[in-house]
Parts: sequence; C-alpha cells; structure tokens
Amino acid sequence: MELGTRAVHVFNEPFGEGSWPLSVPLVQSSAFAFDSAAELADAMAGPDGRYVYGRRGNPTVRALEQTLAALEGGEGAIAFASGMGAISGVLLALLRPGDRVVAQSCLYGGTHAVLTDLAERYGIEVVRISGDDPAELEAAAVHPATRLLVLETIANPTGRVPDLPGLLAAARALGVTSLVDNSLASPVLCRPLELGADVVVHSTTKYLSGHSDVLGGAAVFADGALRRRVWPRTVELGSCADPFAAWLTLRGLPTLPLRMREHCANAAALAERLAARPEVTAVHHPWRPDHPTYATARKVLAGGGGLLSFELAGGREAGRAFIERVRLAKLALSLGGVETLVAHPASTSHRELDAGALRAAGIAPGLVRMSAGIEDVEDLWSDVEQALSRPEQGLSRPEPALPRPERALS
Repeated sequence: MELGTRAVHVFNEPFGEGSWPLSVPLVQSSAFAFDSAAELADAMAGPDGRYVYGRRGNPTVRALEQTLAALEGGEGAIAFASGMGAISGVLLALLRPGDRVVAQSCLYGGTHAVLTDLAERYGIEVVRISGDDPAELEAAAVHPATRLLVLETIANPTGRVPDLPGLLAAARALGVTSLVDNSLASPVLCRPLELGADVVVHSTTKYLSGHSDVLGGAAVFADGALRRRVWPRTVELGSCADPFAAWLTLRGLPTLPLRMREHCANAAALAERLAARPEVTAVHHPWRPDHPTYATARKVLAGGGGLLSFELAGGREAGRAFIERVRLAKLALSLGGVETLVAHPASTSHRELDAGALRAAGIAPGLVRMSAGIEDVEDLWSDVEQALSRPEQGLSRPEPALPRPERALS
C-alpha cells in the first residue's frame, strides 16, 4: 500500500471475538495480570511478548511502534518518551568506551550535546564531516574502532541535506552502523531505511504527531536483531513512551501526508517571496536552486519540507524585532505543528555566541527560523510582510540579559 493508506490504517489489536475498534484504544494500565508464574516469566523474555509492565510494553505504545515501522519500512520500532530519549537510548546501547563516531557537523544541538557528553565520560571519539561526500566517511572510518555514523535528513536550521545514498552505502561497505534523524522530513519525504540506514530516529513531537500536544520519540530498525539489542537499554533507562502520548501520536498520523503537503507548499511559497524582499539577504530552503545542497535534496527528498530560515539585513536587532512583530505566527522553539512558529537563534537558543561563533555554527546574526504551518499562505504572507515593513518601530523592549543555557534548544 502507498504511504498515505498505511498512515490511515494503523495497527490495531482484536477486541473480543471477531471485532476490533476503529480507533486504537488508550490502555493506561501500568501493569498486567497473569494466571501463572510461568506465563509471566515467558512474557518477560523480549519486546514482543505479552504485556507485563508499562516500562516493558503497552498495547497502545505497541500499536504506534508497529505503525511507525510500517511507515518507515522497518522490521520493528521502539517508542520513547522524547526524541532525545530515542537518540540517547540508541547511542548508549550501541557504543562502548573507546569507540569512534562519525557525525554530520550540522546536527541538532541536543545530539551534539549527548555526543560531547559521551566523549567526555567514556573516551568516545567524535569525528565531524560535512555529509556532502562519502569520501569523508571513508577517510574517517579507517580507524578500527569506528562503530557509528550519525546523520540528519534535513539539518536544522540551515536546511542542508547530506548525500544519504552515498554515505549509507559507504557505511554498509565499511561495516559501520548508521543512524539517521528523520524528524524534519518524516517518512512522507524520505525513508532512510530504504536508502540503506540501519536505524531511523524521530522526535514524534514534531511532524508525526503534528499538533504541538505530544512529547515523544521513536527509533525504527532495519533489522529485528538490532532492535532486540537496543530494547533492554530502554527498559533499564526508563525512557519508554507514555501511552497517552502514543495515543495522541496515533491520532495525528492519518493526516501526516496531508499536513506535509501543506507544510511543504507554504514553506516553498514563503521562501520564494522572502527572496524577493530587499530586507532579506539570504533564504535557506532545501528545494531552492540556490541552496548549496539543492541537487542532493532533489535526489533524496520527495518535498522541500516545512522548515525554512532567512537572514535579515539589519542583523541581530532586525531578527529579534521581526519575531516580536509577527502576529499570526507564534514565537516558540518547537516545529512541525499545524501552526506557524518563528524563532531567532541569535537572541534565544544561541544568544551566548558572538558574531564569530555564530558564523562558525552557520547561523547569521539576523537569521530567523520559520516552521511553516498549514494556514492559508496568503494570511501567512500578510503577517510576514507587515513584520518586515515596520522597521521604524524598532524593538518593543531591550534584549534581556538571560542566563547561558547548558544545552541547545530544539
């Protein structure tokens, strides 16, 4: 079946004899009773047995795991309490002290943070590559301790798309396990397992649930044995998904293809119009011909995605002024919901960096990140246009002296 059909017909278990509910039930129970000790012991043997305890499995959570595995084309999945729970759980399960990780340089800040922490605590070496050329991986992976390649389908906020087919093929040839964060693309735009990835992770908080009411994550595996290797770490860490969060995500999944269509269309239209404005010096969107990874994005993605960023000529002050002037779009640090969100990294998530450090991170002082929602594009553009057209009003209040964050925000 096509992905749109699979998203609607989620996995569901029979409910009594010969019938089952059309909607997956929310099973909120934390524990499950048995008739005998032998049956209970047998159920505890692995991730696919009968339900024992919420940390080891739940009917609603399993329905989400089976549905995500079907959407990504995997052999199985594990649902987590958050996207960072998924990333951390997989890394902790697969890495040992002294291992080497090859990581794309423009990864999400939280992933950078956990890799840095692992390096400091356990002597894990992290080698950064651009993601543009498989030869980079081949050079970095000559070390015999190289165990893992970490990539993102679409980088946040620059929109860079790595050469997934080339890098994943090289990783497979070198015997290196590959992990791809597919949160910004969703399985609608890209299915990295079909390109050769071993593990795909998601922040289900973003496009998969799509309504800004869920905190969750997931890892989908190309091989069932790898899933069984990671699953015990999930149980030990206690990073399992909450049934209610899983139920909300299942409720959002049937409209995922429809929502992604609107996200992509609105982002592309806004990017095109922003590029024509004199206040804007650069626009970053994967499917714009002037984007540095445009050719790769057209090869890898079925759409340009709903995230775009643009640089304002007035620098840091102009960026912060813009996010305070919008009225329809909301100032918030998440993405992937039905509503349009904006953020200005230089005055929020990266406010402790000076101009030089921002350039090194690929973030211009005047860069604004926008997660395009599914509103009418003309209403969105009217809001953007009025926010761009009122420079004389300046900032509504001075930029506060905020404490330095310990970790990058999403």
